[in-house]
Amino acid sequence: MTNTDADLKRLAARVGQRLLKARRSVATAESCTGGWIAKAFTDVAGSSQWFIEGFVTYSNESKVRRLGVPRAVLERTGAVSKGAVLAMAIGALRRANAHVAVAVTGIAGPDGAVPGKPVGTVWLAWAMRRGRAIRVAARLRHFRGDRESVRRKTVRAALAGLEAMIRR
Repeated sequence: MTNTDADLKRLAARVGQRLLKARRSVATAESCTGGWIAKAFTDVAGSSQWFIEGFVTYSNESKVRRLGVPRAVLERTGAVSKGAVLAMAIGALRRANAHVAVAVTGIAGPDGAVPGKPVGTVWLAWAMRRGRAIRVAARLRHFRGDRESVRRKTVRAALAGLEAMIRR
């Protein structure tokens, strides 16, 4: 499994085709990837038919202000946590009025590690509207490699998880 730009574009295009077929739209909420998932989507011609917008919320304050992540979650568990990434996904879904959303937060390195959260720690979350209900899922990953590699693997995992969620 490679993570070249071409691979990520192909995966983003598959996600887009599934969204288009299902008449659904997507939004992103990104921290450690800095908008790379949104870039993968917008590399696909015609993505304006299914990609609504991306939120790049690198700071805690931005996560609170742009996505509505509760300050208490950030204070209690930090930005790189299950609670934070779930709130990011739900916030992107609601604020963009999308059908599905993907969110990522992590420590890409080379510094930023804290006890219990080494470099390569990444939380991913996906949210999907089901009628009036919102279905969410989160996953913790630990990626090896340098900053570029961790970020690239995060983008791939985010897109693959989104594809799997849409397929269900």
